[in-house]
Amino acid sequence: MRPNCEEYTLKDGRRIYVLAQGRLVNLAAAEGHPSEVMDMSFSNQYLALCRLAKDGRSLEKKVYELPKELDQEIAGLKLETMGVSIDKLTPEQIAYASDYSAGT
Repeated sequence: MRPNCEEYTLKDGRRIYVLAQGRLVNLAAAEGHPSEVMDMSFSNQYLALCRLAKDGRSLEKKVYELPKELDQEIAGLKLETMGVSIDKLTPEQIAYASDYSAGT
């Protein structure tokens, strides 16, 4: 048996496995993404819901990507809370990173 897993045997021999005491497994038995990653995902979801609440009636019924600027803002705020800063790419670096003509 792994940690955070309980096994119960019924009278007829069948077994039931309860993970993380029946709680949210990804939080209680955290072997998946750490909270430091999940908070950014939840932030993205929140901003997407804010846009839906504001503009939802005028949006076409399809899947939308979160605008890159919002995703980058969230990443920047996360880095700031960690005391980390990053450089801005130069136009040459952006062109190089976007050019796949030479292969990977």
